[in-house]
Amino acid sequence: MPPTPHLTARERYVLGRIVRAEGEPQIVDSVRFSEGAVERGIAAIRRGATIVTDVRMVEVGTSKALLARAGNPITTMIDAPSVAQRAKRAGITRSAAAMLELTPQLHGAVVAIGNAPTALLALLDAVDEQTAAPALIIGMPVGFVACAEAKDEIGKRPAAYITILGNRGGSSAAAATLNALLTLALDESL
Repeated sequence: MPPTPHLTARERYVLGRIVRAEGEPQIVDSVRFSEGAVERGIAAIRRGATIVTDVRMVEVGTSKALLARAGNPITTMIDAPSVAQRAKRAGITRSAAAMLELTPQLHGAVVAIGNAPTALLALLDAVDEQTAAPALIIGMPVGFVACAEAKDEIGKRPAAYITILGNRGGSSAAAATLNALLTLALDESL
């Protein structure tokens, strides 16, 4: 994924929110936007798209006031009993199982992954299998195991994405991205 040196005003706004959430100005060099990703996310939010998250921390970090104003539902299934059972049966992580459980809701959704690389990989598998076609993937898992590799895979798909290369990211970055997109969707002047 090449750097995106010529950012639009809206991309710069999203980037600024990520930098503030992470408290790390150097992260600017690692954030990537696929062409038109911010606009696709805004359009999906304006259409009332479901927002799907991999963990409760992303869901909790997303502004309830902005969600209420925009009218978008937000969901995660990480702690659902059916997910734990599916994960155990399949020998996969609960994060991956949660994405699989949510596959029927992913068409046209904004999917924000801020914790688990396995959730991102499960989502990308669903995209490959054409069982999921999200409007936007916010792929910001954090960690050392399969994290950078999962993010590298995003750019190999036709899906729109916003990501942070390497091991950095996290729930705060994913929630900040969602909050920025919600703000942009609600305020035409930005």
